[in-house]
Amino acid sequence: MATSRVDETSREDVIPETPQLTCSDCGGTDVVRDNEKGELICATCGLVLSDHRIDTGPEWRAFTSDERDTRARTGAPSSYALHDKGLSTMIDWRDRDSKGSAFSAKQRAQIYRLRKWQIRTRVHSSLDRNLAQAMTEIDRLSSQLGLSAGLKEHAARMYRKLIAGRLWRSRSIDATAAAAVYAACRHRGSPRSIEEIAEHSRESKKKISAHYRMLVTKLKIRMPISSPENYVPRFISDLNLPMEVQQITMEILEQAKKVRGLVSGRDPRGLAAAAIYIASIMSDNRVTQRDISRISGVTEVTIRNRYKELVSKLELTMALYP
Repeated sequence: MATSRVDETSREDVIPETPQLTCSDCGGTDVVRDNEKGELICATCGLVLSDHRIDTGPEWRAFTSDERDTRARTGAPSSYALHDKGLSTMIDWRDRDSKGSAFSAKQRAQIYRLRKWQIRTRVHSSLDRNLAQAMTEIDRLSSQLGLSAGLKEHAARMYRKLIAGRLWRSRSIDATAAAAVYAACRHRGSPRSIEEIAEHSRESKKKISAHYRMLVTKLKIRMPISSPENYVPRFISDLNLPMEVQQITMEILEQAKKVRGLVSGRDPRGLAAAAIYIASIMSDNRVTQRDISRISGVTEVTIRNRYKELVSKLELTMALYP
């Protein structure tokens, strides 16, 4: 083991504390990996714990995304959001060989037939056709709703369990895909309302709700109850309100949970919207009920009713009460 010392300023990234990586000199656990030199360095005293480590990265360098795509020799990682998980072969659309030379007329005709059969073999069974249509719909809904890649993957995994397990037959593909997206959002604590999903789906709210209930029953999922706090960050962001309003809103909802009968049985979106309205008044960052209604999808009447209940039962001091 090398015993040279280096300056702390040369470190690149810090490895999280682990009991296995401990400095033999000072006993520190803050270890730095220098990828250029292949060394492990103690960030406390500068002792080089290990050198000549193997670089597991690529041997080439790329400075733009185009260079990275052209030099990489591996494809994208497998994904449940693609009907074939991204593992099928793709034939390039350019009529050129590996040297860049153009194909002859005979070669172009042959490649055209190969492309045609390659597309046919990708979706040759009814299950593949079903998944291809469903994954396209899940991708479209996720894009419209601004969902993360993790939520999209979770929705696709739920849909695959239904179809691959033969738990779901003779059902609307679009409604099932929308129900999977809704279930994934609720299961991961990033809820979207049925109304929001139905607005971007080709199916009605009633049909999506029915498919959602059947999905939860077939997969035997214990779905967590939606909490008003889960809606607050998104509503605050859409309303362009400062963090102060979000903090006051969370405090109001925390107090409301302690009052029996104030939160249970109420629409969490309505409670979140009313709490935001109260917090905006208390922090002098006023926003109208109409704007909150437009963002939250809750009627102004519901916001007013929840607003009156919160103010009266929590006995809030509204210094800036209109």
